[in-house]
Amino acid sequence: MATVKIMDQEAIRRAVLRMAHEILEKNKGVDQLALIGIRTRGVILAQRLKNAIKDIEGVEVRTGILDITLYRDDLTLVGTKPVVRETLIDFDITDMKIVLVDDVFYTGRTIRAGLDALVDFGRPAIIQLAVLIDRGHRELPIRADFVGKNIPTTKNQDVQVVLGESDGKTDEVIVED
Repeated sequence: MATVKIMDQEAIRRAVLRMAHEILEKNKGVDQLALIGIRTRGVILAQRLKNAIKDIEGVEVRTGILDITLYRDDLTLVGTKPVVRETLIDFDITDMKIVLVDDVFYTGRTIRAGLDALVDFGRPAIIQLAVLIDRGHRELPIRADFVGKNIPTTKNQDVQVVLGESDGKTDEVIVED
């Protein structure tokens, strides 16, 4: 099995910083802006984006945590007892500019589940998507607004985002055949 490192810790840091600038530019600042991370690594990336935005603007944007387990269209394939974790969005998302954050964008099904889950909390003015890695192979008509890196892959390759906060290792993005 061949493993190729696509991004190291510094490349991930730069990508998050660039994405934070793009989010601020597209949304004309932080007014009514919130970041909501999809568990698990999307939450970490949302926190990193929040920190970068605070460094740039001096303002802390709201963040939330979204668990999409019960909204997945493959729930029966996950297992007989899927683990449902807490969704934590302690603010009203109605009329807000929401940036949904995830680590790897692949078929679009995870994002579709995230969109379904979000609308249960209110009706945002807009929902945008920020992903660290876009690997292609969409099955649904969904696109990312903010992308850290596009990585062309084959369907049989595996893209892994490793983040210190969740994996206890140095940040990296690897592709395995």
